[in-house]
Amino acid sequence: MPLEGIVPPLVTPLIDDQTLDLEALKELVDRMLEAGVHGLFVLGTTGECTSLSYSLRRQLIEEVCGMVQGRVPVLVGITDTAPDESVALTDFAKRVGAAAVVAAPPYYFGLSQPELVTYFERLADRLSLPLFLYNMPSHTKTMISVETVVALSRHPNIVGFKDSSANGGYLHALIYAFRDRPEFSIFVGPEEMMASSVLMGAHGGVSGGANIFPKLYVDLYHAAKANDKESIVTLQAKVMEISAKIYALGTYGSSYLKGLKGAMSLLGLCQNVLAAPHTAFGEADMEKLKRNLESIEGV
Repeated sequence: MPLEGIVPPLVTPLIDDQTLDLEALKELVDRMLEAGVHGLFVLGTTGECTSLSYSLRRQLIEEVCGMVQGRVPVLVGITDTAPDESVALTDFAKRVGAAAVVAAPPYYFGLSQPELVTYFERLADRLSLPLFLYNMPSHTKTMISVETVVALSRHPNIVGFKDSSANGGYLHALIYAFRDRPEFSIFVGPEEMMASSVLMGAHGGVSGGANIFPKLYVDLYHAAKANDKESIVTLQAKVMEISAKIYALGTYGSSYLKGLKGAMSLLGLCQNVLAAPHTAFGEADMEKLKRNLESIEGV
């Protein structure tokens, strides 16, 4: 520790709701590793974590850890409304070679900040792997305050934090709060904010676009670490173009995921299959996506 760099939230390639596309998964993992990613995050939001059966989750963890063979850390999402399920999945992930786990707050009843401290401390006490906290208020209804993150960071088994709030002021306050504690990893989810966050002191990004263009995000991270402003401006423009042309089609709550998997299917990286209850883009949206994807140059 600390973990640093680009840790893509791995898409879960599917043939159907109960079947992993193992060939696509292997090609995807190999492609990311060849591009120089610094870790892989399975069962995140991009991996459709809450829509997959527990048997499929376990299979995915085992397959990815077997493919990676320790070359980079594998982080596993264990977010659940039942702590026992999070503990059980962590124990399984440790047995097959994962390095750490990631948990957002339980997402049914909202928790107060004192309840969050109690929940995560008790969970971390039971986990057999180090824990990264995951702030995803749009999906969990609960924002983890800066003060709560600082309090939880004192737990010896809580080693980092991923912020997907897309709140720049909040993230900068968090980075400032940990300015004298560089061993506690701070990652940003929204890839549009990754370079600026690294410039401010964040450790890296959990960038979904790295499923499609892994080298772009690795290069942007290294440019930010080197304070290479000319390269940052050029690469950041590509990231913003991807965001506008792939993630923003339609008004679906899952537009990001539909666009990402749709684009990957057009590039032959995986099938255009989303786990129920979500569905892939229809023909009209796929035509728009195809035109948009073809217009993105130089990545």
